Amino acid sequence: MTAPTAPPPSMRLRELVFGAACAAAVRAAARLGVADALGDAPMAVEDLAAAVKTEPKPLRRLLRALSCYGVFAEGADGTFTHTDTSRLLREDDPHSLRDICLWCTEPWTWDAWPQLDEAVRTGKNVVEDLYGKEFFVYLNEDAPESADVFNRAMTTSSEQSARDVAALLDLSGSSSVADIAGGQGHVVASLLDKYPTMHGTLLDLPRVVENAVPRLRAGGDLADRVRIVPGDVRTAVPVKADVYIIKNILEWDDESTTRLLRNVIEAGGPGARVVVIENLVDDTPSMRFSTSMDLLLLLNVGGAKHTRDSLVGRLTGAGLVLDGISQVNPYLHAFDCRIPG
Repeated sequence: MTAPTAPPPSMRLRELVFGAACAAAVRAAARLGVADALGDAPMAVEDLAAAVKTEPKPLRRLLRALSCYGVFAEGADGTFTHTDTSRLLREDDPHSLRDICLWCTEPWTWDAWPQLDEAVRTGKNVVEDLYGKEFFVYLNEDAPESADVFNRAMTTSSEQSARDVAALLDLSGSSSVADIAGGQGHVVASLLDKYPTMHGTLLDLPRVVENAVPRLRAGGDLADRVRIVPGDVRTAVPVKADVYIIKNILEWDDESTTRLLRNVIEAGGPGARVVVIENLVDDTPSMRFSTSMDLLLLLNVGGAKHTRDSLVGRLTGAGLVLDGISQVNPYLHAFDCRIPG
């Protein structure tokens, strides 16, 4: 079988400007539950349409478009089957990206993307002009369903990387660890599993930590070794620990990230260890995703993903001493720092 040739530049550019159609198709398939309805055997589109309560003809058109990108595959007989990519849209897949796909295509994104030229001109987010509120205030007050999607997506991301983080970090000799803006606490739970005598703290917004993983809450098997602290890390970090974990949050606007690092340094004091974990825009395996997220951060919070050099500059500029950089997995890097003194 002859390998398909790359499209000519004129067609490639046409494909690129229809990128919204691809994103919308993925979102539609996720919301309709197509991947969940499709089992291991090939399935006729009529049967699939009945399962997800759609019309067969437009569903075939949706699946045909997605199959061009390797999301589902169409057989010679017109049936459809899963691909490795489409399985990631299933809710029960251990590596599911369904919630992340929904988060990246939430309704507010369709309002914000057309304003990208304005964000590039000014270097400022566009969400506040669109909705009259700071992004996360808007989400929680006016778009609670999107806020829930965001929390589920962050949970998925944390669950999938927490074990890698725990496997990488050597915290022997430390008695306490604090997960700063740590979401529902998957990273701190994994670290407490690895170090049975260690105590941990989870710090995040009240609405987030009230949904901390059950193991950390009253009655959970880790509850006696963890403290759950509701709060805004940009305002204060009321936590004393030997090690502070800051994962995937140094991508807010400059003022917020500067305040966060200052608060951690004030809380930890001389000698405390600070481990910053990020995916980078110059990290080759994930560059298309990371650079797209970088632009989305510009639109919603005026933030940015980092290059290796820019993150080193941010950390050392805040007064931290960088001791080393390690790869957590193909997409994440850990910047191991300490507070001097």
